[in-house]
Amino acid sequence: MQTPQKIAVVGSGLVGTLLAIYLKKQGHTVHVYDRSPDIRTVEFSGRSINLVMSNRGWKAMQDVGLDDEIRKIGIPVDKRAIHLQDGQLNYQYYGKDGEAIFSLSRGVLNRRMIDLAEAEGVTFFFEHKIWDVTLADATLHIGETERGEWTELKYDKVFGADGAFSRIRHRMQRQSMFDYSQEFMKIGYKELHIPANADGTHKIDQNSLHIWPRGNFMLMALANLDGSFTCTLFMPFEGENSFEQLKDEQALVAFFGHYFPDTKEVIPDLVKDFFKNPTSYLAIMKCYPWTYEDKIALIGDSAHAIVPFYGHGMNAGFEDITVLNEMMERYGDDWKAIFSEYQKSRKPNADAIAELSLRNFIEMSTKTADSSFLLQKKIEKWFSDKHPDKWMPLYSRVTFSLQPYSEALAIGDLQNKIMEEVMQMDNIETEWNSEAVEQKIIGLLQ
Repeated sequence: MQTPQKIAVVGSGLVGTLLAIYLKKQGHTVHVYDRSPDIRTVEFSGRSINLVMSNRGWKAMQDVGLDDEIRKIGIPVDKRAIHLQDGQLNYQYYGKDGEAIFSLSRGVLNRRMIDLAEAEGVTFFFEHKIWDVTLADATLHIGETERGEWTELKYDKVFGADGAFSRIRHRMQRQSMFDYSQEFMKIGYKELHIPANADGTHKIDQNSLHIWPRGNFMLMALANLDGSFTCTLFMPFEGENSFEQLKDEQALVAFFGHYFPDTKEVIPDLVKDFFKNPTSYLAIMKCYPWTYEDKIALIGDSAHAIVPFYGHGMNAGFEDITVLNEMMERYGDDWKAIFSEYQKSRKPNADAIAELSLRNFIEMSTKTADSSFLLQKKIEKWFSDKHPDKWMPLYSRVTFSLQPYSEALAIGDLQNKIMEEVMQMDNIETEWNSEAVEQKIIGLLQ
């Protein structure tokens, strides 16, 4: 236990709420501020991408004894279901037998986490707008409007968990020697919906991440507990096959009829959902440093917003908390050391998962429908099953292990170079599981 302090967490999303639980368990007084209403009292907004929890997220949950509670609201997903345009359906299993990610509704998870945090004794202040922070003494400035009157709230520490457009980071950016970059993708997303059958069952396989890969755009779907699926259409804002072309009902229905013919029966409210739900943006945000002396720290998306194509935004944010907690255990009340070691440990890994997530869009939207890529994955799985000590596929390293993201990226690049050579071997399509291929990979690994 540390010497109790008065700590503010700005942002009541998943990372802010879990962090508050950790800080409370260390004996601190914890207040969480959010400018939005209490999510438990509002309808969710139609701009969500379902979350997937993998080993890094479960580790953070396990360390505070919440994993069993959260598993109750998740659905295990052990494979991709690839819907080809000709109606063919292919399954690609993740990891080894029994390894699965868990599909979770963001709204359901966030509500549950706030309940659990309140049960621990965390205090929440919703509809409280934090506009600024004095870095030197961890004072928050709160008020109704940005230009109006502000009240000062004094704390020992402030954590910015207020997302990609963080107000806490906004203040930190005004220091010298603060690096910051923000890049918007040319691709946006829109939420759609597959309702449950009349008896509450799922219309398509609930234990798969469904992907309709179509090159520079794709549709994906993940199951919810109530029998429905949250679907997400990712596509460019402009140009051929883009949001700008789907301006009316006729264009939308023709587009889906051509590219996603097997969704006709399962997305009955396509037109209503498409024109009601907003088209949302995707951005990558990087910055450094993440901390100010022993007073202020950024965590989660406010320090490293990434795109959702590896399903690791939440997992990376939760792993921030795991590392921060390790530093708290190691350095006790030396918060300068805690903050310094936390950011040094996490920054290279946050950059690595940002890169991996960007690359995974190409894999999901294009390569999952490519026979050569599928053969490569089959060879990797076959070799990995035979030689688990020599080869773990990149996806498994990222999703089913706790290996640092930066190491997973570096080893993944090396493995990909090896596989490029293997795929050039004569008759690889028929000889893919031969001794010659096995010896070739072993030789290249040495």
